[in-house]
Amino acid sequence: MGDKNTQQLAELSINTIRFLAVDAIQGAKSGHPGLPMGGAAMAYTLWTRHLKHNPANPKWVDRDRFVLSAGHGSMLLYALLHLTGYDVSLDDIRAFRSWESKTPGHPEFGATPGVEVTTGPLGQGIGDAVGMAMAEAHLAAVYNRPDAAIVDHYTYVIAGDGDLMEGISYEACSLAGHLKLGKLIILYDDNLISLAGETRLSFTEDVRTRFESCGWHVQRVQDGNDIDALDRAISAAKEAVTRPSLIAVRTVIGYGSPAKQGTASCHGSPLGGDEVAATRQNLCWPEETFVVPKEVSAHMRGVLERGKQQEAAWNKAFERYRQADPATAAQFERVQKGALPPNWEASLPAFSGNMKPVSTRKASETVLQALAPVIPELMGGSADLNPSTLTWLKGFGDFQAPGTGSKETQGAVGDAWGYEGRNIHFGVREHAMTAIASGLALHGGILPFVGTFFVFTDYMRPSIRLAALMGAHVIYVLSHDSVGVGEDGPTHQPVEHLMSLRAMPGLTVIRPSDATETVKAWSSALLNTHGPTALVFSRQDIPVIDRSRYAPADGLHRGGYTLWESLEGTPEIILIGTGSELQIALEAGKILSETDDISVRVVSLPSWELFDGQPEEYREEVLPSSVKARVAVEAGIRLGWEHYVGLEGAVIGMDGFGASAPGPVLYEKFGLTARHVTEVARNLLSVDG
Repeated sequence: MGDKNTQQLAELSINTIRFLAVDAIQGAKSGHPGLPMGGAAMAYTLWTRHLKHNPANPKWVDRDRFVLSAGHGSMLLYALLHLTGYDVSLDDIRAFRSWESKTPGHPEFGATPGVEVTTGPLGQGIGDAVGMAMAEAHLAAVYNRPDAAIVDHYTYVIAGDGDLMEGISYEACSLAGHLKLGKLIILYDDNLISLAGETRLSFTEDVRTRFESCGWHVQRVQDGNDIDALDRAISAAKEAVTRPSLIAVRTVIGYGSPAKQGTASCHGSPLGGDEVAATRQNLCWPEETFVVPKEVSAHMRGVLERGKQQEAAWNKAFERYRQADPATAAQFERVQKGALPPNWEASLPAFSGNMKPVSTRKASETVLQALAPVIPELMGGSADLNPSTLTWLKGFGDFQAPGTGSKETQGAVGDAWGYEGRNIHFGVREHAMTAIASGLALHGGILPFVGTFFVFTDYMRPSIRLAALMGAHVIYVLSHDSVGVGEDGPTHQPVEHLMSLRAMPGLTVIRPSDATETVKAWSSALLNTHGPTALVFSRQDIPVIDRSRYAPADGLHRGGYTLWESLEGTPEIILIGTGSELQIALEAGKILSETDDISVRVVSLPSWELFDGQPEEYREEVLPSSVKARVAVEAGIRLGWEHYVGLEGAVIGMDGFGASAPGPVLYEKFGLTARHVTEVARNLLSVDG
């Protein structure tokens, strides 16, 4: 086939992508045609000339990762998936945005083969992609050998103006530049249009200079339909091995639509019947809908055959790797599957009641140090808060660009420098940190944890929500859990945050009461492979519960359990506590039992999600419905505790923000005391009686 025929076939394929999107969006009566029409040539060039993937096996471990951060342009991705041979049929394309289809309005991880991450909230995909590029760099540093590069792939992103306006993209790209992630390439759909109008209304900065200042390799492609220029730019980006790359591609939003191209009117609405017809005529396209010319199908399915060959070659290389180093090969396969190593639980530390009080954040640090040597895929860090959150792996090095800094000048927490390090310094970038963690998890081979003060989940929440949507195995280590923070005051004292996170579907929240529950909380988080877990830890020291006198901390795995009761059988009153307030409930229970001769049960309820997932018989055993006198105590907002105490029970908690004063003073002033719990309990029993 000559060059002219090759060009004609490429143009025919690009228009096929455009009209699959146009027809699907028109059929659904909703969607975003502008990006698929304007960015079709850019995506076609990447997917047919550069992207290493096997549509027959979307989970091949050494595939390139593709992230459509501008997720509103989802039909661009679905068209590519269908044409290149993924399990996305033309009927699936026709079912765009319909109930239980493989083609939802925005790309959803797990719903569509070939979709790497859930995107749509702008900027999130860029953060995820940075995490994927970090995972590739780390795994390559750990597992590759001079004669065997078993981890060797790129992470590509298509992003729009909206992605780059969002603050998360600056956070993530700043860190990516610092880390010199040379296998991260962003194709920027620079079409000068956003949803509300031209970008000159709000976005006039020099984007290329901004990325250059962050250490990126930056190029411009002036014509977004010039596939040869796009090809050269992507090739050059791949060769810039010490810098991530941004390719600013000047496209025309809604390309081909006579009346709407280059305008905001085609960003988020179907073209309309008349304009679809005009666009078909303008681009010489048949009137029939969902047309895929035979020559386009044959051409695009060439990607499938090439992908099969690439994976087959990799499989042979990995088999040679296995023969040379079977133990490392087995470990690589294990971490890719997300399976924990055998007998990992034997490494967990033990705490006893005769130990001095210890904060749960400190107990968490002890657990992390014990786990680090036996779970090599465990990797993470904090938003510049390691000395406070204690989220580091001592002796396992800092994840940095090779040759960066020194232990003396950079404050390394380990003896390894380069991408093999397992301690990530995210900087003060909570939002990006949380999206990056999802990217690390979804890439495979990494079990990420990230830490910050609990109050700063306000900055993390959008990324936590997407992790919950995707079922990403991420562990959030959230310290300084209450007004017990003390003197730093209400800006740093979380009040509504526990309830806010408990309200999020798919997220498991655990607030352990002492060091013994902290061990079990970490165990539960590691075993929870179906979604993220938030571990909420105290700043202040808490007495270690003597488990020889009280129920074992294993009950945490069920979310809640009876810690202590004064008499066997049905109690007169149930006191419920979480975190440091369990100690208050226990003290109050002893007073009521010894002073008032009241039959009391004290329940530890560290995780609502785990407890509500237990059989009804177990929940009834712990919280018998016949006992209406219940008091819950927690140093957070009271809203929501009616779920367990009912309308006849009482909740001792916070009704407003905290204050600046020592933690014990605040607990006294806000009524978070055993004395107050006993008063409330007596009043309940008096009314009940």
